[in-house]
Amino acid sequence: MRRIALASLTLTLTLAVIGAAPALGDAPPGFDAAAAFGSRPNVADLRLSPDGQSVAYLSPTKGQGSALYTLSLAKGAKPQIALLADGTPDRINDCNWVSNDRLVCMVYAIIREPALLTLQYVTRLLAIDVNGKNAKLLAKRTNGYSRGLMFGDGSIIDWLPDQDGAVLMSRVTLADDHIGSRLGSDNEGLGVDLIDTRTLASKTVEEPNRLAEGYISDGRGTVRIMAMRTMAGSGYSSGIRSFLYRRKGSRQWASLSSYDDVHREGFEPVAVDPELDVAFGFKKLDGRLALYSVALDGSLRETLIYSREDVDIDHLVRIGRRQRVVGASYATDYRSTYFLDPAIEKLSGAISRALSSHPNLRIADSSVDESKLLIFAGSDNDAGVYYLFDRTARQLDTFLVARSALENVKLANVTPISYPAADGTQVPGYLTLPPGAASAKSLPAIVMPHGGPGARDVWGFNYLAQFFAARGFAVLQPNFRGSAGYGDGWFQTNGFRSWPIAIGDVLDGGRWLVSQGIADPARLAAVGWSYGGYAALQAAVADASVFKAVVAIAPVTDLVDLKERYRRWSNFYLAADYIGEGQPAIDGSPARNASKIKVPVLLFHGADDINVDYAQSRLMDKSLAAAGARHELVTFEHLDHQLEDSAARTELLRRSDAFLRQAFGL
Repeated sequence: MRRIALASLTLTLTLAVIGAAPALGDAPPGFDAAAAFGSRPNVADLRLSPDGQSVAYLSPTKGQGSALYTLSLAKGAKPQIALLADGTPDRINDCNWVSNDRLVCMVYAIIREPALLTLQYVTRLLAIDVNGKNAKLLAKRTNGYSRGLMFGDGSIIDWLPDQDGAVLMSRVTLADDHIGSRLGSDNEGLGVDLIDTRTLASKTVEEPNRLAEGYISDGRGTVRIMAMRTMAGSGYSSGIRSFLYRRKGSRQWASLSSYDDVHREGFEPVAVDPELDVAFGFKKLDGRLALYSVALDGSLRETLIYSREDVDIDHLVRIGRRQRVVGASYATDYRSTYFLDPAIEKLSGAISRALSSHPNLRIADSSVDESKLLIFAGSDNDAGVYYLFDRTARQLDTFLVARSALENVKLANVTPISYPAADGTQVPGYLTLPPGAASAKSLPAIVMPHGGPGARDVWGFNYLAQFFAARGFAVLQPNFRGSAGYGDGWFQTNGFRSWPIAIGDVLDGGRWLVSQGIADPARLAAVGWSYGGYAALQAAVADASVFKAVVAIAPVTDLVDLKERYRRWSNFYLAADYIGEGQPAIDGSPARNASKIKVPVLLFHGADDINVDYAQSRLMDKSLAAAGARHELVTFEHLDHQLEDSAARTELLRRSDAFLRQAFGL
């Protein structure tokens, strides 16, 4: 391991690097870019044990499979497998330590639910020892008389670091009022139980409530906040949640706030600080999310902690087994943190100076006493490295790289830019040029709109953009109007209902590349995933003259059909309002306007996609065929929206590259 020593006890001096990392060079001979960039990260979900002496992480196996490894940090120790899932259908996600010798993981699968005639996510929490023994499912038992379907069993709301192997878990209860059943009860809904993960002995902390949607603990074993859903008179979801809270030492619930998920109105609590006796959360100020605290002492005193006039404050920064709030983050051209804890701010600054080439830095985990920290640092041209930091010894050691397939490969720099839309509005985005490009002139180029649409791109490593840059393309990632993170004015009415504005910004991004001489107008494509795939297709509908080829991965293609997919669910009216209807939805559906697309199209879709139904690409395929358009649909059987399979991602990259080269005559 490379070692970095802290030269100053007060952490006011720059860290000194001992044994610097090897510089990135040109790709080695025979380098397979599609395979390297398409490989899933070899280390994910890295976690530090409560005593700081071991780590656990997930590593990919064949297909969608994963292995959970544990590794003692003692000298000479080797990783051991605690859990394996082959991905057909079971997969592993989000593992964390519940004691120094035991972990809890989410095991999930996509199954076809016969009663609903549709695909569904099913999740279960599984506790397991580091040696793979004593596996226990934490879900409540059900039987043949249980009413309803349990797609998810709940979530851990408090890891209870002072109680070895126990957790506070919000758990789903299904009613079973069958006469004569030993387990019979008409209780149902979401409650909270204290569970011993070794024996499954449990104690009810909060009785099941059929309207409860979630609970927030203070990190010390006490439930302080409950989220309740409210229903419209028709029985459909209203999109509004109400939050109740308890004062210290009280069991009486009182009203805290309400929050409109659709319009982001009201105060949304996210965490409780037991020492300050406040709830931290987000509320809009002048149309942008800001960080607030609300006193839980009965006064409900509201305090503005931090806001900005340009972007939302969108994430809490939390560390430790108790998830202590130490700051909040936001993204302008780069992601930054506003710190609430001066010691953590000073420490973070010192480490940032030592790792100045990796400005995307975060504390990924810590021991219970916060003396040992797990640090992740990355950048635009580095997928990231995990470091172990000993605060007592003032010592920082490099530990694991996130993507070993890209070690010693020169990656591209990403530059924040802005360009003018047709109405003069400056649209922010990121430009990635081929690494080592002698000139940014007349390059084959790609405009790559992000997914969502309620999302945004941020500066940093992106394997799709980096792959295409490595293959000689310039890549523009626009944060078009309809993107999240910039406030209500920029979000418009979202990228579906406001599609003419969003798609106009995407097209103007292509026109800007040409006007700047960066892109050869005959070799300009649109490539996108999910909503980004929709935007790429709809851009070709709106103006067939800008892009000369389209690659759409898991795209939405028919807004009317997308809306109907929600018909049998309680959020149907919310989805219908979000997506839109009538002629605007018809005009905004590429599958209904395929005759306007005059360029070759390559479609990719996983057959088990729940986020965007595979039927959306089938519709596009049929519509393009009827229009006589040159196109191809590539189907990945048994894969979902993210295509979490290295072989599938490699094929996607290889075929996309070949398709664009053929379309451009390269």
